[in-house]
Parts: sequence; structure tokens; C-alpha cells
Amino acid sequence: MPDTNLKQASGLRFLWLTLALIVLDQLTKQWVIRVFDLYESISVMPFVDFTYVRNYGAAFSFLADQGGWQRWLFTGLAIAVSIVLIIWLRRNAASLWRQNLAFALILAGALGNVLDRMMYGYVIDFIDVHANGWHWPAFNVADMAISVGAVLMLLEAFFEQRPEPAK
Repeated sequence: MPDTNLKQASGLRFLWLTLALIVLDQLTKQWVIRVFDLYESISVMPFVDFTYVRNYGAAFSFLADQGGWQRWLFTGLAIAVSIVLIIWLRRNAASLWRQNLAFALILAGALGNVLDRMMYGYVIDFIDVHANGWHWPAFNVADMAISVGAVLMLLEAFFEQRPEPAK
């Protein structure tokens, strides 16, 4: 008779990636703070500059000019989303790796930016992509993790992954 007390591995196994990305995000932001003055910029590739900016709002500086209350709104939302993602990771089988990967990436990005909001009151952005005078809003490692995680979630919605049968 099989032992029913054995627990199936959960998506929490992907939290190592979340932690690694949070560390990378924070290290790059600390480097920017040490090396750059606010708004200072250096070209690193033909269409990419490192430019130190502060984002007091959300994505694309949404609500950045609202006087400070948005800091707590976005912090609270990110913490709530993070709790939900951790619950989903816990409930997911480890074999649902694409979904768990998406959750871990979004979690890393949310927490990386929450740390900034808690420590500084704003998010440190520094990657400036541009072409022909047009600039994409500056972003950071946490933002990249959120974006890649969101794309993976969309792909997962269209191409559902079935759990592998237990061996």
C-alpha cells in the first residue's frame, strides 16, 4: 500500500529563482546609486543607455505626480499579489514548471520594487531603451522579471501545461 503521507513537491521549489533575481535587482540598483548622479546617463549599446531615474509611480510612471499616497497603494498591491503568488506556488505541483516559473518571476519583480518603495519611497530605474529620439520608459531588473513572467503566464493560458504523472 502506498504511503499517502508523502507530499508532492510544490512550486515553492522555484523560490530560489525569486531570491536570486531580488538579489540581482538590488545589487544593480545599489550599483546605479553609487556610480551615477540622478539623471546621469551613459551609452552601453547603440539603443541602450544606463540612466539613473526615480519612479514615484507604477509602470510608465503612472500616478507619479500624486503627492506620495501612491507609494503605499502600490506597496500594498505588490504585497497582496506576492502573497497570492506564494499561495499559488505552494498549491502547484513542481512539475507545472512554466506556470511556477512565471509566478516566481513576477514575485521577484514585485518584491524587488517593493523593497525600493519601502527603503526610498520610489523605484530606482536605469535601463533606457531608445531609437530615433523615442524613449521607452526606463526600467530595471525587477521590471524585466515581471514582464517576462507576465508573457509566460499569457503563453501558459494559451498552451496549458498538464502535470506529469507521478512516477
